[in-house]
Amino acid sequence: MRHKPPFILSALLLPLLATRVRPADTGASHALTRTVRIGDVMTVEGVRENPLVGYGFTVGLNGTGDRQQTLFSMQTLANILRRMGVQVPGAVILARNVAAVFVTANLPPFARPGTRIDVNVSSTGDAKSLEGGTLLLTPLYGSDGQVYAVSQGPVILAGYTAGGRANSVTVNHPTAGRIPEGAVVELNTSIDLSQMKKLSLLLRDPDFAGAENAADAINRDFAANVATAVDSRRIDVQMAALGNQPVPATLARIEGLTFLIRERAKVVVNERTGTIVMGKSVTLGAAAILQGNLSVQISTEFEPSQPAPFSLGQTVVVPQTTIQTNHSAAHRVELHEGATVEDLVNGLQAIGATARDVIAILEALKANGSLQAELEVI
Repeated sequence: MRHKPPFILSALLLPLLATRVRPADTGASHALTRTVRIGDVMTVEGVRENPLVGYGFTVGLNGTGDRQQTLFSMQTLANILRRMGVQVPGAVILARNVAAVFVTANLPPFARPGTRIDVNVSSTGDAKSLEGGTLLLTPLYGSDGQVYAVSQGPVILAGYTAGGRANSVTVNHPTAGRIPEGAVVELNTSIDLSQMKKLSLLLRDPDFAGAENAADAINRDFAANVATAVDSRRIDVQMAALGNQPVPATLARIEGLTFLIRERAKVVVNERTGTIVMGKSVTLGAAAILQGNLSVQISTEFEPSQPAPFSLGQTVVVPQTTIQTNHSAAHRVELHEGATVEDLVNGLQAIGATARDVIAILEALKANGSLQAELEVI
C-alpha cells in the first residue's frame, strides 16, 4: 500500500476554453536534438562484462568477526584447517577474528590470463566489521560453474565501527569492502574479432530515428551502404563490404562518428526521496490545476464515568472521541498549450507546493493526458 502524506492532495484538471489557449510555440520543443558520438551511446553485441561470484573467508579481524552460532563460518574454518593438516572439530572452534564473505567481481571484455580486476567483499554472517581483514584464496565462478579468476588480499573499507555494547559509533558500512586489483584472471574469455563477418551495434536507449541517423552517418563516412538499422536498438554493419579492414580499426572509426539524436521527453520521479528529474523537451497541454490541503485529526481520550450517588452502578472508563478538521483554500495554476517544465515549476512554487505535491500533480497530469512525456516512477 502506498504511503499517504498526512494530508489529502486533490488535483483537478480541467481543459481550458479555446479563447484562453495560447498557440503552441513553433520553436518545436518536441524536436530538440543533440549531437552525440556513436561510441558514447552504443555498445557492440558480444563485447560485454560477465559477473563472477565466490564464497570466501577473511581472517585477521580485531574481534569483530562472526560469532560461534554462525555455524557455516565455523565449518568453513574447520575445513580450511583440515586442508592445512590441522584436525579440529568445528563445534569446539571459538574465533571472533574470522568472517565468511561473498566475493563478487565483473570480468571485463577481452580479459586474458594474468589480467587483474577489482573485487567486492561482503559479510555473510553476523560480523560487525571487516576492518583489518585479509581475504584468503577464493575462486570466482561464472554462471556456467567454471573458475574464471582467483582472489586474495587485504580488504579496504570506507567505514568503521568503534565502541562497546552500550556505546558504539558506526561510520558508513563496515561489513562490505573492496580489494583493488584483488583478483587474477585465469581463463581466457576474449572473442576473436577477426572471425566476425558482421558487427551489431546496440543503442543503450532504443530510438528508431537515432538508429536510422547512426546508420546514415556510417554509410556516409564509408561511402558505401554497409550499415542497416534493424530495429530501434540494433544496427548491423557488414564487414564483407569493407574489404579486408581489421575489425578494431573499423570499430575505432565508427565510434568516433557523430549523429543527431532526439532528446526523449521523460520525467523520472522518486516518491521515497521526493526527487523529480524532467528534461527540457517535456511539454504540457492546456490544463488548470487546483491544489488544496485537507487534514483530519481524530483523537481519543479515556475518562472515568462515575455512577450516581447511592446507586448500584460501577465506575467505568469510557472513550471520548474528538474530531478536528483543517481545510485550506485551493490554489490554482493555469497552464497554456505548449507550456514548458519551467512554467510548471514556477507555477507550483508560487502556490507553495512541495516535491511530493509535484509528484502527485505530475501523476494526475499524466492520467489526464496533459503531460506529453513518459512518466517513470522509481
